[in-house]
Amino acid sequence: MPSALFVVSEEGYWGEECIEPLQTLDEAGVEITVATPSGGKPVVDERSIDPENVGEETAERVREADESDPRLQNPVPLATTSADDYDAVVFPGGHGTEWDVNQDKHARALLRDAVETGDKKALVVCHAVGLLAFTRDSDGGFLVDGRSVTGFPNEWEEGIVDDDDCMPDGRKLPYWVEDEVKATGGTWDAELDAETSVQTDGDLLTGRGPGSSHAAAVALLSALGIE
Repeated sequence: MPSALFVVSEEGYWGEECIEPLQTLDEAGVEITVATPSGGKPVVDERSIDPENVGEETAERVREADESDPRLQNPVPLATTSADDYDAVVFPGGHGTEWDVNQDKHARALLRDAVETGDKKALVVCHAVGLLAFTRDSDGGFLVDGRSVTGFPNEWEEGIVDDDDCMPDGRKLPYWVEDEVKATGGTWDAELDAETSVQTDGDLLTGRGPGSSHAAAVALLSALGIE
């Protein structure tokens, strides 16, 4: 049975970007394990379960999974995981990733190993794409250098943070994903005119944001050879 490790934020994951791929892969027969930086239960971004933001159906589906899916209730500590044990590693997004997952050395190692091993896949979505800007390859260069990627674009960030880069909850955003990925050599195209945006470059897959979550999950299944 194919397997996937989901690395989920304890600082605020975006519901659809986690639950949509998780349930899509689950329905396709992929065995899923959830990890968080400390092994504590992942924390959903409240904005991603607000019906006014995401609609009643999505809000209810995410809330139910967040509260009842046993894999989300009992994650393993990130430091205890290895890419060798999975066919794919998935990094759901959410602003919260900027404060924990994207800064975690074990997350960086997982991403590097999944992309470099040759028989693994990595899917990185939305703000989690910022992890690429902090991940080095085995030769010491930036893993994203020269790779085609998509992710949460500056144009969208401008509509969320204030003039001081503070979030609606008052936290200051430490960086903008698009800026950091470009600065470390990524070939960035968020395809803003397209309904969805998913990029595949070798064993690395990236998704733009919530609306691309399903397409990203389908692309990962295809890359794993699962119909």
